[in-house]
Amino acid sequence: MLTRKIKLWDINAHITCRLCSGYLIDATTVTECLHTFCRSCLVKYLEENNTCPTCRIVIHQSHPLQYIGHDRTMQDIVYKLVPGLQEAEMRKQREFYHKLGMEVPGDIKGEACSAKQHLDPRNGETKADDSSNKETPEEKQEEDNDYHRSDEQVSICLECNSSKLRGLKRKWIRCSAQATVLHLKKFIAKKLNLSSFNELDILCNEEILGKDHTLKFVVVTRWRFKKAPLLLHYRPKMDLL
Repeated sequence: MLTRKIKLWDINAHITCRLCSGYLIDATTVTECLHTFCRSCLVKYLEENNTCPTCRIVIHQSHPLQYIGHDRTMQDIVYKLVPGLQEAEMRKQREFYHKLGMEVPGDIKGEACSAKQHLDPRNGETKADDSSNKETPEEKQEEDNDYHRSDEQVSICLECNSSKLRGLKRKWIRCSAQATVLHLKKFIAKKLNLSSFNELDILCNEEILGKDHTLKFVVVTRWRFKKAPLLLHYRPKMDLL
């Protein structure tokens, strides 16, 4: 079988952020046009703009941040193509938490361990460290039963602000920062015996949250300088004109 080798710089344009010109970190895609950027770059840009930085299409007149989403597939591709990028990013994040005197979140520790790769000098391909793939039955069982408890956690208070819905008996919850607003909608719908989670809106600071936003994204963009727990409100869905 014939194989074709492609140099990294030949595909750089497809895996770099147009805003910072660096490789994509926490890749985030605009749902309207599917252009992808670093999340931090795009969020900062959309604080003053409502158009895509690449094609200038209007994302949304007033709430562009609701129409972007984490692109896990693209980020995985970037990490696999660029040797050492994931390890370097995890190291920067660990140093950031250490500098602030904060505990390093479990998901960063886990990704740092799984990211141990090296280049095969014979063909230039990345190769996973064999030692990282060896798991004992006890470790595998523990991993299977983890349910994302080793992830960075977010404390949430879910309040109802509509007379048409009842409040939750247990409104205080704690879950993975990687959970999305959609997960919360499904959780609330199940607890309230609603026929569909699509009947709900979830708000933070009186702003409707997009279903694909992770809780970590919500905390960083809407609750950065406030104390825990993250206060979210739910209500029956309202169609925006």
